[in-house]
Amino acid sequence: MVTPQTDALLRTRVLHALDDVTDPEIPVLTIADLGILRDVRVHNGVVDVTITPTYSGCPAMNMIALDIETALARAGIENFHVKTTLSPAWTTAWLSEAGRQKLLAYGIAPPQEGSGRGSLFGTVEVACPQCGSIDTSRLAEFGSTSCKALWRCNTCREPFDYFRCH
Repeated sequence: MVTPQTDALLRTRVLHALDDVTDPEIPVLTIADLGILRDVRVHNGVVDVTITPTYSGCPAMNMIALDIETALARAGIENFHVKTTLSPAWTTAWLSEAGRQKLLAYGIAPPQEGSGRGSLFGTVEVACPQCGSIDTSRLAEFGSTSCKALWRCNTCREPFDYFRCH
């Protein structure tokens, strides 16, 4: 018989199993760090995992869903569904503080809040993740993935990705 206590224990097992599921484009970030793991619900032994893409055309979402399924199966969890929801739309505000620090340590400048779409004249100070200088300039609106822009530090001359605000 499934009880609320067994559902709660199963939810804990699910969350533990998902701790190591990372973004295939930025493997230092877990899906929880990134904020795309939106919800885990368990009812009568059935697990529903809800994820939200960083943007609606994100090509990594199929791989992330497969990685979630694999992690749950490895943990011996069989009765689950993984669903994607587009609403509410993901925002960089959902990045955890740990995720922001992991981005920086990985060489990607984390998003500067308040610098997203609609910022007047697009002015934002982005610190170089290599040397910390704010004497930087944007080279291209898109970097190695659609959620990043390509920047260069004018001090150390190194190029770097900036995780764009959404």
